[in-house]
Amino acid sequence: MNIIEKIYDIVVVGAGHAGCEAALAGARLGLKTVIFTVSVDSIALMPCNPNIGGSSKGHLVRELDALGGEMGKCIDKTFIQSKMLNASKGPAVHSLRAQADKQEYSKEMRKTLENAHNLTITQKEITKLIIEDNICKGVETISGSKYYAKAVILATGTYLNARCIYGEVAEYTGPNGLKSANHLTSSLLGLGIDLNRFKTGTPARVDGRTINYSVMQEQYGDDPVVPFSFDTDPESIQKEQIKCYLAYTDEKTHEIIRKNIDRSPLFSGAIKGTGPRYCPSIEDKVVKFPDKDRHQIFVEPEGLYTNEMYLSGLSSSLPEDVQHEMIRSIEGFENAEIVRNGYAIEYDCIDARQLKDSLEFRAIEGLFAAGQFNGSSGYEEAAVQGLMAGINASMKIMGRDAVVIGRDQGYIGVLIDDLVTKESHEPYRMMTSRSEYRLLLRQDNADIRLTKIGYDIGLISEERYQRLIEKEKQIDEEIKRLKNIHIGANAKVQDFLVRNGSTPLQTSANLAEIIRRPELNYDLTKELDEERKELSKEVRDQVNINIKYEGYIKRQESQVKQFKKLENKKIPVNIDYNNVNSLRIEAIQKLSKVRPSSIGQASRISGVSPADITVLLVYLETYKEKNNV
Repeated sequence: MNIIEKIYDIVVVGAGHAGCEAALAGARLGLKTVIFTVSVDSIALMPCNPNIGGSSKGHLVRELDALGGEMGKCIDKTFIQSKMLNASKGPAVHSLRAQADKQEYSKEMRKTLENAHNLTITQKEITKLIIEDNICKGVETISGSKYYAKAVILATGTYLNARCIYGEVAEYTGPNGLKSANHLTSSLLGLGIDLNRFKTGTPARVDGRTINYSVMQEQYGDDPVVPFSFDTDPESIQKEQIKCYLAYTDEKTHEIIRKNIDRSPLFSGAIKGTGPRYCPSIEDKVVKFPDKDRHQIFVEPEGLYTNEMYLSGLSSSLPEDVQHEMIRSIEGFENAEIVRNGYAIEYDCIDARQLKDSLEFRAIEGLFAAGQFNGSSGYEEAAVQGLMAGINASMKIMGRDAVVIGRDQGYIGVLIDDLVTKESHEPYRMMTSRSEYRLLLRQDNADIRLTKIGYDIGLISEERYQRLIEKEKQIDEEIKRLKNIHIGANAKVQDFLVRNGSTPLQTSANLAEIIRRPELNYDLTKELDEERKELSKEVRDQVNINIKYEGYIKRQESQVKQFKKLENKKIPVNIDYNNVNSLRIEAIQKLSKVRPSSIGQASRISGVSPADITVLLVYLETYKEKNNV
C-alpha cells in the first residue's frame, strides 16, 4: 500500500473560525501551510448564532483586525444588520455586533482562504499526531497519509468525539449534522494530554413565514454603520439593513418546560459535559430563575437567502415534541413551523493550563492549540486564539520571539492569560468585566493599541501603518490645541452653554475643560472654535474620549505601571517548586501545573495566595544570586 507523504511548514487541524485565522496568519507570513477540515463546505461555519461581535466580543474582533486578522473584514462584507451595543453607556463597554448572512460569511471566508498564497485546503480527518522526542513532527490522516510540518495547530472546535442530543435522541455527529472527528482523542490521551468534556447548545430554527411579527418589537440597525475593520471605508458599507425582532416567553411557556423537565437530557443525566454558565438553555433559565415570569427571545434572520429565523435566548435540548409545544406557546409563534430542532452538543477539549502563553503545549514542542479546543466558547474568542497560534507557530519557525499580548494591551491578552492560568470548569466566555483596565482597552482604540504589533509581525502593510501614525499625530495635536485655546465668559459663550444645558462660566476656561463637561462634547463645541480644522469621525471620537476621561485614563495607566512590575519579574522555566521552602502544598501543585512565566501570572492562579507570592519573591532573589541570573 502506497502512503502519501507531504511536507509543509504549518499544519492546521480544523477550518472553523480559529483554524481560518491560524492558517491565514501562517500563509501571509510566507510559510507553506495546509488546513484540514472534515468538510470543505463547513469552512468558517456559524453552527450557532448568526452574528459576529457583541459585548466584549466586538472588542476582540477589532483587536484581531488591528493585528492583521480577517474576521472583521469578512463580516463587513456580509452583514445584514449592524449595531453598536451599550451606546448609552461609557465608551469602555461600547461593542459592535453585526447580524451575518451565514452562508455569505462562510463563502467569503472560504474564498479568502482559497485565494491565499502558500495555503492548501484539504478535506481529510486527522487521527494521529506524529511525535518524536516530545517534538510534534506532523499529523496522520484516517487513510494513513502523513503530513510532516515544523508546527501543528489544533483547532478542532466542537468536533472531537462530538455527540448531539435532544430529548432521548443522541447522534454521534458534529454541529449541524456534520461528521464528527472520532479518532484524534485517543492519540491525544496517549500523549498524556489532559482532556475535558464540555457542552454547548443551540436553539431551534423556525420558518419565518409562519411567524406573526406584528406582535413583536422591531429591532433596527444603526445609521450610519460603523465597520469592524479599521481598513474598511465606512462609506462603502452603508446599505439598507434587515429588521430583527424581540419576543418574550411567558408563564405558559415556563409551565410546559417545568412539566417536561425530567425529559431534558440536561437534568436526566444523559448529558455529562459542562455547559457555558453565561449562555444557558431556556430550561436552565426557567429552573434557576423561577421568579422571572418571562425571558427575552431575539428573532434573527439567518441570512438573505433563507426564511430560517434564529431564536436567540431559546437554546434547548428538550425533546422534539416539547420544543414544538414550547415555541408555539410564545406570542407570535402560535403557528410556527420548526425547520431545525435545538440541540446540545458534547465534545472533547483540553485543559488549557497545559499551554504556554504563546498557545504552544509546554510538554510537546511545536504543537499549538486554539479556539473551542482550548475550552473557550464563541466565534470571536476562537478567532483571536487562532490568529495568535498562527502567529506564534510562524514566529517559532522563523526563529523569532513569541508574540504575547499583555492583559494591559488587549482583551486578547486577558482571554489567553485566563485560559492558560485559571482552571476552567465550563466553556470560557469573554466579558468586559474580566479586564482590569477596560477604560484603556476600548474597542474604538484597538488600532492605536495593537496595529504597531501587527506591523512588526508582518501582517499589517506599510500603507496602513502610516495611516495610523498620521491618525495618532492628528489626535495628539488637536488635544494639545484645545488645551491652549482659552475662552472668556462673553455673551456668545454663555448663550451656547445655556442652550446646551450647561452651567454658565464664572471665569475663562480652555476648550478642553468645556468639552469635559458631561452634557457637552467635542462636536458640539465647534461653534466656539473658529480655527477648528475638518477631522475624520475616528479622530474626533478619540479626541472627545481622551479629553473627557483623561483623569480616569491616567489612573488606569498608573495601575498598569504597578501591574508591569510584577509581570516583569520573570520565573525561570526550570524552577522546581518543591524546593521553595514555606510554599503551601496546594500552591506547589498549582504552580507546577501552570508553570507561570512571571510573578504577575503566578498571582492570578487560583489557589496561590498572597503569602505564597511573598515566599516565591524571596526565593527568586536567592535563586538569582546563586545562578547569576
